[in-house]
Amino acid sequence: MSADRTVDVDGTAAEAGRGVAGGTHNPATGGAPAPARSRRFHPAWTVAAVAFLALVGAAGFRAAPGALMVPLQAEFGWSTTVLSAAVSINLVLFGLTAPFAAALMERFGIRAVTATALVLIGAGSALTVLVNQAWQILLTWGLLIGLGTGSMALVFAATIANTWFVKSRGLVIGILTAGSAAGQLVFLPFIALLAQDPGWRQASLLIAAGALAVVPLVLKFLKNSPADAGVLPYGETPPADGTLPVTPTPETGPRRNAAVRALQVLRRASRVRTFWALVAGFAICGATTNGLIGTHFIPSAHDHGMPETTAAGLLAVVGIFDIVGTIASGWLTDRFNPRILLVVYYQFRGIGLLALPLLLGAEVQPSMIVFVVIYGLDWVATVPPTAAICRETFGADGSVVFGWVFAAHQLGAAAAALGAGAIRDATGQYTYAWFGAAAMCTIAAVISATIRKQRSPGQQATERTAA
Repeated sequence: MSADRTVDVDGTAAEAGRGVAGGTHNPATGGAPAPARSRRFHPAWTVAAVAFLALVGAAGFRAAPGALMVPLQAEFGWSTTVLSAAVSINLVLFGLTAPFAAALMERFGIRAVTATALVLIGAGSALTVLVNQAWQILLTWGLLIGLGTGSMALVFAATIANTWFVKSRGLVIGILTAGSAAGQLVFLPFIALLAQDPGWRQASLLIAAGALAVVPLVLKFLKNSPADAGVLPYGETPPADGTLPVTPTPETGPRRNAAVRALQVLRRASRVRTFWALVAGFAICGATTNGLIGTHFIPSAHDHGMPETTAAGLLAVVGIFDIVGTIASGWLTDRFNPRILLVVYYQFRGIGLLALPLLLGAEVQPSMIVFVVIYGLDWVATVPPTAAICRETFGADGSVVFGWVFAAHQLGAAAAALGAGAIRDATGQYTYAWFGAAAMCTIAAVISATIRKQRSPGQQATERTAA
């Protein structure tokens, strides 16, 4: 962007030729600048709203495996391990795609990558209705939807927040992360009902429609950067000279290979102890949410005589409180030490998992409602503090580093999805899986407590000078 553009008092760009401080030339006052007209609604919030809807649209499949597993087994006779393998492939790609997707967003822009991801999710879900062999479900659920959801992973929320916001980043990440939970809340009851009557194929088509419906909104309203809208990021103070800084965009910025960029960031981050602490904790986070509860809660409840629609309804309640908990976590992250928040979140999750085998039954008891509420509040409350530590520790590389940390989240989820399925096939129940997950949560809490607060470059320079 050229230097002949100035910044209005609200951070928006104004053409040169206006007066100082973003005012306009007023002939009636002898050329004195008239007060600037403030833009009350910053376009960053429009971008955040569209990003939220995109995450809602992409979240349909996150609600699908648990609800569709029993109908698929009934029709094709596939084992729990086979279907768990499809979910595991999906979760691995969901995670491993994330850091490269963050680099692709830097290279080609947020809008293009997001639209492509939604199309992949829609195609994979629609093609699922044609499967009749086990390898085909690995291709649709695993490969296509895995690549699409990986590009729409939580790193997408971090990229939007880091690109468009200076103020309230934690809150924005919390809101966008809640978009995925909101999507599951919207889709899960309908998927469960359709899976029973008329059938799982109609449920798959609903997932495809949800993803594709958001594509037009993304193409029209999801701008790549504040510079595209002629504004500064929300909350950023305009420079003293009134000029709008040039922000690299996919069209004007340096042309970098996305894969090389992601791998270079991984190499730098791997030398920092905090990175490995976040990786370990987030792997356990994924194992105890998407991998275990998200995939196996409904089949486990079904083992105890609970109807699938009832179990799906309980997961929908988890989604409701997940929205509340994640937004609240974002607000807390802006105000408190994120390391302490992680310790609390992981330990409470472990306590809930330890109690879960005692709560499952044919009917929903009040104790199960308490579990669902607490687990919902804690579901992905870990995301805002984890993203904040990535940004604090790694600066400009923070979004891509969070992509790698999220990859560990999904690898943990994949291992848990496959492992719990194998435990169910071997023992006829999930009890050992629940107890093992509870122990892992305690380990994650201990690891999070050891993460050191990153010193600013100014503090480090002062310490070197004093020494």
